[in-house]
Amino acid sequence: MKRSVYLILSALFLAALVLGACQPSPTPTPAPQEGYPVEQPPQPTAPPQQEAYPAPSTATIRVATDATFPPFEIVDEATKELTGFDVELMKAIAEKAGFQLEWSNLPFDSVLAGLAQCQFDLAIAAITITDDRKQQMLFSDPYINAGQIVVIRKGDETIKSKDDLAGKTVAAQLGTTGEIEARKIANVNYKPYDTYDLAFLDLANGQVDAVIADYPTALGFIGQNPEKLTTVGEVFTDESYGIAICKNREDLIAPINAALAQLKNEGVISELEMKWLVGE
Repeated sequence: MKRSVYLILSALFLAALVLGACQPSPTPTPAPQEGYPVEQPPQPTAPPQQEAYPAPSTATIRVATDATFPPFEIVDEATKELTGFDVELMKAIAEKAGFQLEWSNLPFDSVLAGLAQCQFDLAIAAITITDDRKQQMLFSDPYINAGQIVVIRKGDETIKSKDDLAGKTVAAQLGTTGEIEARKIANVNYKPYDTYDLAFLDLANGQVDAVIADYPTALGFIGQNPEKLTTVGEVFTDESYGIAICKNREDLIAPINAALAQLKNEGVISELEMKWLVGE
């Protein structure tokens, strides 16, 4: 009986070995051949980013000016290059901020209209900061205080201040705060000019009785013709010049203001005032 049990167990053990040998072995995954592209699962696609303005440090900045405002912006007759207080200031700002400048010279009202439509990145042209202009453009921090003053021919004893302009022919340049102030005066015969140099030329020649202009601008023209022109009264408005900036270029405000602050601290703006504001 024991032998029969032993034989049965032995037979079952051998059968198990045979069945185990008959099971198929797992097939190994072949390694990819060298240079053969391995298929990857699809990756999510990132949404396209909107194109941003170029970094100011590498950008070419389009600058508009009206080079008929001595001592702030003029054309040097010898070199035919733009120069003046504003031009030198803007170049110094560009050097601090790493800008490349591309200048456009056009009439003042076109400067403001073009900047309002962002045809330019910024404008510097003895531009007074006003609430109305802030509706159409941005501004840097102020860089000079420039109120309005009356300029007359030397020897004219009938005009001693703005209060004596009633009944007189008074000139200013189109689009300027001088024009705004001239139009406010009652009973004035206001005569607009495309440029201040023509207005001051007519004043010196007796074609108009007075010109209303920004004080620093007036000083520049008086410095060119001190025998014929002079100011009367006091500066009668409190105004500041600023660099006007296209509303789409908010990225320019911080680097321009930082450069202005550095130039003030280094005395550069004071040096420009001494160089260009003739007669002060």
